[in-house]
Order: sequence, then structure tokens, then C-alpha cells
Amino acid sequence: MSENILIPGLHDYLDRLLPKRSDVFLEIEKYAETEDFPIVGPLVGNILFQYAQLTKAKRILELGSGFGYSALWFSQASPNEIICTDLSKDNIQRAMVYFEKAGVTDKIQFIEGDGLDILRQVEGEFDIIFNDIEKEDYPEAFKEAVPRLRKGGLLITDNVLWDGKVVDSSPKEEATIGVKEYNRLAFSDPQVLSVIIPIRDGLGVSIKM
Repeated sequence: MSENILIPGLHDYLDRLLPKRSDVFLEIEKYAETEDFPIVGPLVGNILFQYAQLTKAKRILELGSGFGYSALWFSQASPNEIICTDLSKDNIQRAMVYFEKAGVTDKIQFIEGDGLDILRQVEGEFDIIFNDIEKEDYPEAFKEAVPRLRKGGLLITDNVLWDGKVVDSSPKEEATIGVKEYNRLAFSDPQVLSVIIPIRDGLGVSIKM
């Protein structure tokens, strides 16, 4: 995913400001780059960690976890439970290796399957729901996730600027249509107060009022 929504060179500057990461983070980042697999990256990861700390999150659900990079950032804030979801058994197996290396397997449950289906099946409220599923499903993710947040909880969504395609006034791509509708919902629904952080590919953050 493009990082060009920032002034050229600014992404690298911000990245250099970050504290040194542990070897398991660096291992995932290197693997993702080699395999051209999209992860949120350390700048967004640092934000996820910060929000989990600020909200004192105890229960976190991820809709689409890949091989666990974002969950690993959340785990550093010491929540009691992180539920990860992904359709790929290979991703899950790789993620569990990373979680074991990081010593956080006791707080992470990984469920194979569609994130939205799993959201409908699991019980209880969440402090944070992180959304990174198929972009055409983003509007449904918003509608399903907001009722499952506690008051003051956060819905955090990746790729809400979608490589700049959101500026297209008449998009034909289903993914772009989905992201734009998600953003419209996030900023028009009185249940939440939303912002978009214009870093990497855009990070949407909605707090439940």
C-alpha cells in the first residue's frame, strides 16, 4: 500500500523517531516486505499500542488479523483478551509462532473464519475493535461493530484513505465504494465521534459516545 499521502521523506522521518522494536516485530516486518504482504507498519502499530494504553483496553477484537502484527502491538498494552480472526490457516499458524516468540499466547485467541461472522458469534462488549477486512465489507463492519463497543470504546479501521482513491467522486471499484461509504457512516452516525489520521494509508478512529 502506498505511503505517498505524506510529504515525500516524511514517512521515513517519522519512522526514524520510533523507539527500537523487539526482534519479533522486525522479523514480521521483514517477512511482510519479502512476501509483499500488507501490514499496518510500525507507525500505525505504535498508535494502536497507544490507544490500547489510553483506553485501558481489556478486551480487543480484530476483524482480519493476517499473521498477527497488529495484535502483537495491542498485546504490549497488556489487555486480558485479544480475539484475532482470519480466513487463512497459514496466516494463523505463522501468527501463533510469532506470538509464542513474543510470549503473549496466553492472552490471544485466534479463530479461523470470516471476521464479521465471528463478531456475530462471540458474546460481550469490546474496548477496541480493529477492522481490516475486505474493503467492500467495511460498511457492514461499521454497522456490526459499533453496537458491540462499550461506551468510550474505539472502532479503529485501516486503509480509510485507500491509496487516495477516496477522492474519486464516481468510483467503480467495489473496494473504493466500500471505503467511502464506511467513512460517510463514521462521520454521520451520532453514535460515534470520528477522525481520520492521515498516516500510511489512513487510520480511522471512532469513539463510541
